[in-house]
Amino acid sequence: MRIDLNCDMGESFGVYTLGYDEAAMPYVTSINVACGFHASDPANMLKTVRKAKKYNLAIGAHPSFPDLVGFGRRAIAASRDEIYADVIYQIGALAAVCKAEGLSLQHVKAHGALYNMAEKDINVGIAIAEAIKSVDPELYMVCSCSSAMVKAAQQVGIKYVEEAFADRAYTQEGTLVPRTQPGAVIHDAQEVAERILKLVTTGKVQTINGSEIELKAQTICVHGDTPGAVDMIKALRQRLEQAGIEIRPFASR
Repeated sequence: MRIDLNCDMGESFGVYTLGYDEAAMPYVTSINVACGFHASDPANMLKTVRKAKKYNLAIGAHPSFPDLVGFGRRAIAASRDEIYADVIYQIGALAAVCKAEGLSLQHVKAHGALYNMAEKDINVGIAIAEAIKSVDPELYMVCSCSSAMVKAAQQVGIKYVEEAFADRAYTQEGTLVPRTQPGAVIHDAQEVAERILKLVTTGKVQTINGSEIELKAQTICVHGDTPGAVDMIKALRQRLEQAGIEIRPFASR
């Protein structure tokens, strides 16, 4: 039994530092690198790729709406063609940085509002999937479990993996509990570790109302930009390894 642990990284910008990238890198297997639209810049992208190379991590592009001020969390009324072009642009930028370092991309995972919209609107998901396919049909699309993103990837005919979130509560419908609601984010490291161990081994997770739902996750998203995040990732990895779960990138054989 195996699982991938992915984490958003490379979100520093200019002189501003965000996240605990290098502290978290030893405990994850794949990273999603900001491509300049919601965070980062060319120099930080290069630094992040070089660190990923040091820790032998799989690398993915983390495209978003062009929204530096809002950190990509604000929905933008972009057309399908605009989303398609924006995603191509961002994948291309990171792919070039990786090529310069003798590396290649494993996947693409949308960020923030773009991800949230693609979960529900298949047309947004299709625009992302078509952009991925046009750049490199071998790239995986990271999709929220059982969402419209999965249907979009299937319709376009690209590789994909389904993702669950380590420290987020789920509704009965299989969606994330909005951050504005109490209990949406789980802060106890041991609780997170036990939840994800159960998810990986049984395919089930407890919802915020106490019932269980099925999620078919091949990758687990952990967060590395909040206080205590690294300790949580470390505890999660240790618990999974203690249970005999192999931790490695989802595209590795």
